[in-house]
Amino acid sequence: MKTMPAKYPTSAPQSRNAPAAGPAPVKNLRLGRIKAAVWENTSDQRAFYNVTFTRTYMDEQKQFHDSDSFGRDDLLLLSKLADQAHTFICDRMSNQRGDE
Repeated sequence: MKTMPAKYPTSAPQSRNAPAAGPAPVKNLRLGRIKAAVWENTSDQRAFYNVTFTRTYMDEQKQFHDSDSFGRDDLLLLSKLADQAHTFICDRMSNQRGDE
């Protein structure tokens, strides 16, 4: 069976207990095993936001890991978290404009 080259490079699973490097997200959201992290960055004295999504799973050795790959049954939770992240970002930006 011939395999197609990966459209996106895959990364090795990251351990849940890996040490944190760099700044922390401004908000973490979770629904079941799906997580969203909202990140704040600044450019030209203006804040902008990015969101990363991960799925937690347990391997054969009962160790937890995170993946950025989602199955069919994950997609509804992923969309709900995306909605929650969008609401959080809109509220935060609205509050920042009010402070100016």
